[in-house]
Amino acid sequence: MERRVVVTGVGAVTPVGNTAQETWENLLAGVSGIAPITAFDTEEFKVKLAAEVKDFDPLQYIPKADMKRTDTVTIYALAAATQAMEDSGLTQYDYDKERLGVYIGSGIGGISTLYDNSVKCENKGPKRVSPFTIPMMISNVPAGTVAIKYQAKGPCLPVVTACATGTHSVGEAMHAIKHGYADMIIAGGAEASVTKLAVAGFTACMALTENPDPKTACRPFDKNRDGFVLGEGAAALVLEEYEHAKARGAEIYAEVLGYGNTCDAFHVTAPEPTGNGAAGAIKLAMAEAGITDFDGKNTYLNAHGTSTPLNDKCETAAIKTAMGEAAARNLQISSTKSMTGHLLGAAGALEAVVCALAVKNDQVPPTINYAEPDPECDLDYVPNQSRSTAVDYAFSTSLGFGGHNGCLTFGKVK
Repeated sequence: MERRVVVTGVGAVTPVGNTAQETWENLLAGVSGIAPITAFDTEEFKVKLAAEVKDFDPLQYIPKADMKRTDTVTIYALAAATQAMEDSGLTQYDYDKERLGVYIGSGIGGISTLYDNSVKCENKGPKRVSPFTIPMMISNVPAGTVAIKYQAKGPCLPVVTACATGTHSVGEAMHAIKHGYADMIIAGGAEASVTKLAVAGFTACMALTENPDPKTACRPFDKNRDGFVLGEGAAALVLEEYEHAKARGAEIYAEVLGYGNTCDAFHVTAPEPTGNGAAGAIKLAMAEAGITDFDGKNTYLNAHGTSTPLNDKCETAAIKTAMGEAAARNLQISSTKSMTGHLLGAAGALEAVVCALAVKNDQVPPTINYAEPDPECDLDYVPNQSRSTAVDYAFSTSLGFGGHNGCLTFGKVK
């Protein structure tokens, strides 16, 4: 018998807040975390802006002695997971460690460690490379470190699917609980990629905007959009089998109803022009959720919405194809990347948190910086102001380099 899966805890470290609640409040208020880069000198760079985490105290989550042996991506993951576990109440509960898993992925992993030690190796020789380079760099260590902290001896699966990582992590975790492989999983994503190498690399492949104005740089679905803004941070959700959560009196944010995972099989970086691959993921998530006769009313969709010309156009087409054009016009769609920038492997996890909170609170965050409609992006993108409205269902879509597509469906517990 398939089991029901619910969200009982959330955590986040983002460019607009160092907790999930602070992030949520700032998203509703339309606060942007995009600003001039402070991590390095951008004089030689065409791109001057990013969405960096601000005023974050790592010592809340990791001993000072461990700082030099832990990449920032892992610290962000620990912070988000710690918040989510505390929020869920599981830290006060005698849970079965064999039934707790961790599905936390990263699109890039410890890129600052890789870069710094590559420079050391080249300039000062191999003996100067840190003995912690490999465990700090590899993408599975955030998940492994969180598992160690909570003695999570159940399934541990770090997903790596570029910008779809967070969504796939949550979806695969949901399926693991649904089919009986675990009772609780800490699921999410982490990224710490505002570095010279990442910014230079994304600039070279013409993905980032070179707009120096923080107020107009990231404008998803706007006619004048011209690239995404790199972000960083982490988000985590505690997913739990419904009866398990109910038995311990846990607060429930939302139920995870469906998940879709497809591939464009088209191009390494460009989305398939018709959006059919992404539409397939949405259809799968709808089907698993048992959503039929869909009219789009009382439904929120957190779009991938990167602010690149191709992504937003193709995603709009995908939504219409999957849900029907009439239903799509009833949807309330927003891209919170307009405020957070693109957190890469953490993006889908953060947007899953947003969906769970939208369902719980009946509120929808806006797409800020939206000024001029694009005829090819002609749906309701909740421009510039949040809304208080019934949210019975919330969808989150993610589209990653490599053609990876993911979609999650959340709903109120009935």
